Amino acid sequence: AQIIIDQFISSAEEKWKGMNGIVMLLPHGYEGMGAEHSSARMERFLQLCADDNMQIVNCSTPANFFHLLRRQMKREFRKPLVVFTPKSLLRHPRCVSSLKELAKGHFQEVIDDSTADAKKITRVLLCSGKVYYDLLEKKEELNAEEVAIVRLEQLDPLPRTQIAKLQEKYTNASWVWVQEEPANMGAWSHLLRKLRQVNLELVSRPSSGAPATGSGQRHRAEQAKLMNQAFADIAVTA
Repeated sequence: AQIIIDQFISSAEEKWKGMNGIVMLLPHGYEGMGAEHSSARMERFLQLCADDNMQIVNCSTPANFFHLLRRQMKREFRKPLVVFTPKSLLRHPRCVSSLKELAKGHFQEVIDDSTADAKKITRVLLCSGKVYYDLLEKKEELNAEEVAIVRLEQLDPLPRTQIAKLQEKYTNASWVWVQEEPANMGAWSHLLRKLRQVNLELVSRPSSGAPATGSGQRHRAEQAKLMNQAFADIAVTA
């Protein structure tokens, strides 16, 4: 499979002078299971991205996933689409979309925090995929009105224009990239190379040779530590 990805999917236009619109749905999400259940090796696909050769996406809502597939079919050109799909979002009670969002919406490369008051925001948590729901739960628990959670739904091509507009909106905020993966995996190295316009701090699991622990107890402890780090120094308000 890796040979096909390297020799054709990622290099079809440059090497073979042909477009392809293949869609790959890869299970990816840290849910307390073993390595093969947790990581589709996002970092490896992102390393193959150059000159807009592929689309790398990690959706957080059913509507955005629907509009992503619709966009893939409606476009007049073809690009490979790699979608990281956490299993737990299939049954997550907050991962839902309205009929209006499905019927009238469009694919959003970036999803802003609709509840944030820009004047109050001192920290922007930039994330992708299922970790958003953990961050949202922690934000609500702390009533952290000074924190905005922004979802990067499309990791490549990077939506730089949308991110720049959010930088202008949250002018007094520090920016933190939050990922479930260890620091040497996930999208962190990709963002360091391609999103230099944003001074990002990192919250992640420590660098590791294994994608996931495989221990449910240890996983929960690591996830709780991630949330505490993301909201460090944020005061609890009534």
